[in-house]
Amino acid sequence: MSTENSSPEEGYLDMDLLRFTTAGSVDDGKSTLIGRLMYDSKAIFEDQLESIENTSKQRGDEHVNLALLTDGLRSEREQGITIDVAYRYFATPRRKFIIADTPGHIQYTRNMVTGASTANLAIILVDARKGVIEQTCRHSFIANLLRIQHVVIAVNKMDLVDWSEATFKKIREEFQKFASRLENIVEVSFIPISALKGDNVVDQSKNMDWYKGPTLLYHLETLYVGPDANHVDSRLPVQWVIRPHSDEYHDFRGYAGRIAGGVFKPGDDVVVYPSGFEAKVKALHTAEGELAEAYSPLSVAMTLDREIDISRGDMIGKPNNPPTVGQDIDAMVCWFSDKPLNPKGKFLIRHCSKEAKALVREVKYKVDINTLHKIEGDNEFTLNDIGRITIRTASPLCYDSYKRNRVTGSFILVDAFTNETVAAGMIR
Repeated sequence: MSTENSSPEEGYLDMDLLRFTTAGSVDDGKSTLIGRLMYDSKAIFEDQLESIENTSKQRGDEHVNLALLTDGLRSEREQGITIDVAYRYFATPRRKFIIADTPGHIQYTRNMVTGASTANLAIILVDARKGVIEQTCRHSFIANLLRIQHVVIAVNKMDLVDWSEATFKKIREEFQKFASRLENIVEVSFIPISALKGDNVVDQSKNMDWYKGPTLLYHLETLYVGPDANHVDSRLPVQWVIRPHSDEYHDFRGYAGRIAGGVFKPGDDVVVYPSGFEAKVKALHTAEGELAEAYSPLSVAMTLDREIDISRGDMIGKPNNPPTVGQDIDAMVCWFSDKPLNPKGKFLIRHCSKEAKALVREVKYKVDINTLHKIEGDNEFTLNDIGRITIRTASPLCYDSYKRNRVTGSFILVDAFTNETVAAGMIR
């Protein structure tokens, strides 16, 4: 693209975007690492730096506490831990980034699932003094479950083990042994760092001349991340039927939603699921005007060449690669609620734009995060448990497997009485 006549804003908008999440145990330095990334890459304003310098002095910290850049809740600052998911945005000349800083405490695993659900890459921090622990395994398993294909194992606090290469190699071997049993992670990189001192975060470390690999920021800037969107299976979950009551648009009937996969063009043959009615795409409308083609993740209003009964929760697809339509769902779930799962409890399932009553028919097994063994015969799901269940819905859902499409393959379960979100699920 020629930049001769383009403004800086246009260049920024055209930049590649990487979404990544940080995970790890308590006090592994996740928030400090993000603060260091932003500080050393000059992505924070002077008044922000001044504010955290003053707060650090008031707290009696020896160093400028860069974790304060992400830990915004008062309870987080008081306890020195991350509780909620904090999203931060920054850019370098090469790429834009959206960071989800997720909690390390085991009781906030559900927050980690939420923050990681849209990530392309996960940075899992390991304390060099402690090595691979239960939380390392838990977060790696969740990254695998959510199909995050790129993982960076950032071995932090290398300054506290005298920059030892042997310690780093031992941790790398421990993790590789565990990761060999995970099926979805495509690439694992290992980087020794000190988030507090900045070694190998943005600038190459002089204390670890034995490490010849890239710094963390360089790895994030140059990593090739293939498109997550499924451009083969065409899916448009209908969120709203646009029917203006005006003379100008007297006969307009548009089916609005965010495309979840594939490509739609005017003239394409489409099928409405679950009814099975067929039609052709007449036009694709946006706020900027009509489109010659539309693909994920664009939001559009589709008009068809004939009148069909379509409502919120239906899905528009193509006849050659239809979604699965059914009422029996086999899924892996992460349990979010303090209240244990009642196998015969009544729930609402929210999938794309569809909401339906649902019943948990069977708990097949839970997963031991440390060993990845299946625990069968234990039907009680409690907070942060992960396992496989089957669900029966009151009306048919139009879905794909999570492996094929992260949008149409995911759902949440809501308690029908309290309206509490109790689980997130990934359809098998």
